[in-house]
Amino acid sequence: ARLTPQRLRLVIDLTNKALLGLGIARPKIAVAALNPHAGEGGLFGRQDIDVSQPTIEKAVADGLDVVGPVPGDTVFVKLRAGQYDAVVAMYHDQGHIPVKLLGFEVDPKTGKWQELSGVNITLGLPIIRTSVDHGTAFDIAGQGIANERSMIEAIEYAERLAGSR
Repeated sequence: ARLTPQRLRLVIDLTNKALLGLGIARPKIAVAALNPHAGEGGLFGRQDIDVSQPTIEKAVADGLDVVGPVPGDTVFVKLRAGQYDAVVAMYHDQGHIPVKLLGFEVDPKTGKWQELSGVNITLGLPIIRTSVDHGTAFDIAGQGIANERSMIEAIEYAERLAGSR
């Protein structure tokens, strides 16, 4: 019920604006499908057919470079391959699982994280908001072992977005 043409179009427009702000002249955006395999022609749900597809078609008619709905099991592989500049995910874990899978490097011997990379950019606010994608890390606070990489990346993205305003 929360997937409406208005909400989806708002997120597409916010994503396009953010990518322009990051210096991407002609952003290419993919919209992830809500349902497995984009609904399999309605077998797994009609939201991708009835809501997402017409909204995407309207965005394209308005001059945006948007594709979809792209099945969630392949959309992030295509993003990683450079086919898109961003993916509009339909829900939190659909977007965060691939970000964390690609951004967290684990030591195979110890099972501990060696590197953490990932930035969360909240769009649609009157202020620029970026944050590390791994959370607060209270479990290691004050121990002098935190990796600063994600924090630096978050600050750099905030600077880039601020420079475009």
